[in-house]
Amino acid sequence: MGVTIYDIAEQSGVSIATVSRVFNDNPRVSEVTRATVLEVAARLGYQPHVSARSLARRQTETVSAIVPMLTNYFYAEGLKGLQDRMNQTTFDLLVYSAPTLDEIEGQVEKALHRGRSAGVLLFSAPVEGELEKRLEASDLPVVLVDCYHANFDSISTDNRRGGEIAADYFLSRGAKAPAVLMANPHSVPASDRLDGFRSRMTAAGHPLPDSHIQVSSTDYHDGFNEEAGFQGMMALLESGCQTDAVFATSDVQAIGALEALRRSGVSVPDEMQVVGFDDLPIARYVGLTTLRQSMHEMGSRAFELLLDRMTKPAGAVTHTVFAPTLIKRQTTLEEVSE
Repeated sequence: MGVTIYDIAEQSGVSIATVSRVFNDNPRVSEVTRATVLEVAARLGYQPHVSARSLARRQTETVSAIVPMLTNYFYAEGLKGLQDRMNQTTFDLLVYSAPTLDEIEGQVEKALHRGRSAGVLLFSAPVEGELEKRLEASDLPVVLVDCYHANFDSISTDNRRGGEIAADYFLSRGAKAPAVLMANPHSVPASDRLDGFRSRMTAAGHPLPDSHIQVSSTDYHDGFNEEAGFQGMMALLESGCQTDAVFATSDVQAIGALEALRRSGVSVPDEMQVVGFDDLPIARYVGLTTLRQSMHEMGSRAFELLLDRMTKPAGAVTHTVFAPTLIKRQTTLEEVSE
């Protein structure tokens, strides 16, 4: 068997996508890398030809998405938006799922493995430490979804602002001592939502005591699940915490909390107001007041950002931030907005 571009990538220490860019005169490749690849190709006696270039192009017409908690409703909506937009192109989607944030790094390593994809979309992961170094060392285009890092294109919701809106709304409805059902504190979206809520309550002269922050179990879906919301709400009730309103950092937690309140005989919204975050399709059917974020649009726009980065590798880094919208329904004391 003759020398292939896989052999060149292996001996050059770069991805197959980089080898393809060198042979196709892509300006994104540094001169040092270009020289290394060409030197290895010459030493191995390789000459690029039409069939090899076609193989390289086919090999890189795949986009990888690393998604924590694949079965979570939020990611299902985001991936649907991504897939709907990708259906208008020749790209295929390869999804890597990590049950918890702790497993993200291993899935990223798989996605960045040479020749597997032309670009990477990373959902809801804190980009720091070894993960940050690995992404920055990669020659693949990367777009962050529902998270932020100054060095990478990103698309997200202003989660902190969402927390502020929830706090302002509770205060306007007369809530005296709201509590928070918190998911994994290491989750960037959840921590930002809590920070926004807590800062606005403090600014209004109603600081949020630690006893009013109930951290959900992080074993399954990092606390973004119905059972975590149910158990968290039960723990708040059993602790004797004097609260009259609950802000859940996701809709699924809020739905679990509503069941806990129902079983405990607590009237919603008369005795306890509840606000979630996401506006999943199910939120409408349970009458949940929530902060809406454009999950489908985020997925679609993320792929467009990735395409831009592929075609303009030297372009300026861009950050797109959506503003959350308060959707009022029956779990709070006010006329519903829809």
